[in-house]
Amino acid sequence: MMLPNLATIARIDAYLAHHVPASPCLIVDLETVRQRYRALRDALPQTRVYYAVKANPAAPVIAALAAEGANFDLASAGEIARCLDLGIAPDRFCFGNTIKPETTIAAAHAQGIGLYAFDCEAELDKIASAAPGQRVFCRIAVHGGKADWPLSRKFGCAPAIASDLLLQARAKGLRPIGVSFHVGSQQTDPEAWTHAIAHAATVFRTCAGQGLALELLNLGGGLPAQYRTPIPTLDQYIQTIEKALRTQFGTTQPELMIEPGRHLTGDAGLLRSTVLLISQHDSRRWVYLDAGRYNGLAETQNEAIHYPIRTPGRAGPAEPVVLAGPTCDSTDIIYDRTPTPLPLDLQIGDTVDFLTAGAYTASYASVEFNGFPPLQTHCI
Repeated sequence: MMLPNLATIARIDAYLAHHVPASPCLIVDLETVRQRYRALRDALPQTRVYYAVKANPAAPVIAALAAEGANFDLASAGEIARCLDLGIAPDRFCFGNTIKPETTIAAAHAQGIGLYAFDCEAELDKIASAAPGQRVFCRIAVHGGKADWPLSRKFGCAPAIASDLLLQARAKGLRPIGVSFHVGSQQTDPEAWTHAIAHAATVFRTCAGQGLALELLNLGGGLPAQYRTPIPTLDQYIQTIEKALRTQFGTTQPELMIEPGRHLTGDAGLLRSTVLLISQHDSRRWVYLDAGRYNGLAETQNEAIHYPIRTPGRAGPAEPVVLAGPTCDSTDIIYDRTPTPLPLDLQIGDTVDFLTAGAYTASYASVEFNGFPPLQTHCI
């Protein structure tokens, strides 16, 4: 099993040696977040990096990235307000959600946000009405390939109709500037960008033939974090992206932006939980934790994301278990089919840590389902 950066774990362990936060909780190492941002910025120096705030909206995380020079991909009025409250200028924002209330678009426009995503005519109409004259880009649907968390159904239009929508945007008085896509979260195949960039380039060429010169290509999210399975290096992703750009656009390449979320914060976090119960069902050992699908581990739905797990103080012989959460809901099972060996001497009250838990954990936690409070985040 692959493990996250040992330096990250060491810094979190040093914090936990002197602090005992209530369980369950999320600990986020801000230095890892900063290091990930710098590595991506250096690898793509001509590309504007927009942090996808939904991955981890903790104010210290946003502030740390803002200090590094990041821009921000926002999905709601709440995320906009959080960034504005931190003193971040709205010209560093992109309203990237393609499903926006018209009143929220109007408020964003009044606050100075000038870049919006869309993927259908109805969304265009809302933007044209509430944010006239602003810049827009069209999100196209692409296949998720080997993404652990695909995003290919709910968002994006067929590439074949994107050019028509962009021309409509111009007719409605907006400034259509480009195309975006998302190859799926935790994308483990760099070639997914090859195919997506090819589809986007076709839209660029079609629009050019209609007298509309596009200038922006949004490479979306999808860069992974390190869970249990080995993943390609960042260099492999960058080399694949750059090759596809050269193939499709030659020496006249568009402006680029990218929207990482998980890649910047995933490896920076540790979710600490406590064993509430150990029992036998159907000849299998079940371990129940105070963290589960509804208070931090939503991405274990369909056992999609496989977090590395450790049990501090327990390192003896282990056997696979069924791992479940604390709520009175039969779907609150973390891992059943995924092999999850835990020590045979594990006891009620012991600690179970989920590594690589800095993204899509606290931000996914419910508000008091079964009366359990949202997962608390501690940034170090």
